[in-house]
Amino acid sequence: QVQLVESGGGLVQPGESLRLSCAASGGTFSSYAMLWYRQAPGKEREFVASITSIGGSTNYADSVRGRFTISRDNAKNTVALQMNSLKPEDTAVYYCYALNIGKGYWGQGTQVTVSS
Repeated sequence: QVQLVESGGGLVQPGESLRLSCAASGGTFSSYAMLWYRQAPGKEREFVASITSIGGSTNYADSVRGRFTISRDNAKNTVALQMNSLKPEDTAVYYCYALNIGKGYWGQGTQVTVSS
């Protein structure tokens, strides 16, 4: 019953930045841990970043740690992913995921393409 809508994807050059946003509705946003995953063509969907329900703790995949920052605004029911120093290997569809007690909901994804 939770709906998630990602936005902010696009085409950027290597080294540039992009900010993704995920808007949630239909649930108690503040009770969910929020995560970002990404999936490139022909590859498994992989974990990118996570943030706890109150936003006090974050975790990142080794491939993005130091470049990406996850944040949330519970008052606005949104979670964001600030992506800096983008690399071609960051190219993928990025998905927002809401998780609570083993129950999860996926967004539809937003395309990020890093290319010169």
